[in-house]
Amino acid sequence: MGDDPPPAYGLDDAALADHPTVFAPGSLAGRTVLISGGGGGLGRATGWLMGRLGARLVLTGRDAAKLDQATTAMAERGIAAVGRVVDIREPDAVAALFAQIADDGGVDILVNSAGGQFPQAAIDFSAKGWNTVINTNLNGTWHMMQGAARLWRDAARGGSIVNIVVVTRQGLHGVAHSVAARAGVVGLSQALAVEWAPLGIRINCVAPGTIETPGWRVYTPEVIAHYPDSNPMKRAGTAWDVAEAVAYLAGDAGRYVTGEVLHVAGGSQLWGETWTIPRPAWFDPDG
Repeated sequence: MGDDPPPAYGLDDAALADHPTVFAPGSLAGRTVLISGGGGGLGRATGWLMGRLGARLVLTGRDAAKLDQATTAMAERGIAAVGRVVDIREPDAVAALFAQIADDGGVDILVNSAGGQFPQAAIDFSAKGWNTVINTNLNGTWHMMQGAARLWRDAARGGSIVNIVVVTRQGLHGVAHSVAARAGVVGLSQALAVEWAPLGIRINCVAPGTIETPGWRVYTPEVIAHYPDSNPMKRAGTAWDVAEAVAYLAGDAGRYVTGEVLHVAGGSQLWGETWTIPRPAWFDPDG
């Protein structure tokens, strides 16, 4: 039993390359899409979809090997994709990324998918753990948004930003640091959707609920077993569900949509609870 391989959660490249889509071929032709966290999970799925729709991709992340694997797999299917190793927590690194993008012809769409968190009771957070999650999920997202906006302002052209916030309105319990950061991203997005509208910049968020991704490996089987109970549809969604929501908001279909949070959560924003750690005993009335 101890030698059994870990479960393979989510969609692999072969599935992402051939998964049916509601969008027409070529609907993003001529666009350049920058995806933070593009080497894995929701960012990788979004890259596959947008690349299949004709977009040129710039995928960023901190893991060069993951980026190389993603771009190589995409290139084998005729998708133009390059990887850029960037730590979005570092403003200078983000500024250098956008300087390079400007030299390469600019970008039309920014998808912020980079982020990370670890499941733990909030009362046990260390200062370092808290700050790491906030710095990645909130500050890193901000650095990318500001970099894109400055590029578009200086080039006198508009653009579209979609932030994947990985938390629904009912909360995601056991990752309070991430909930705080993502709530900040939502508030920031709504404020800037107004402030940057005269620049031709649209900003929206996609809030996934229980979505099966490789990131599920950090959770225990007991926690995962309860995930379908977090929403009235009684099932988990896929990274493709999120990717298609991002494509809608980022592309022409969403051209009159800004400042919105689109929940891709099976209705979990309206009921239920999602725990990433075992549900504390004090919630059990018989405990």
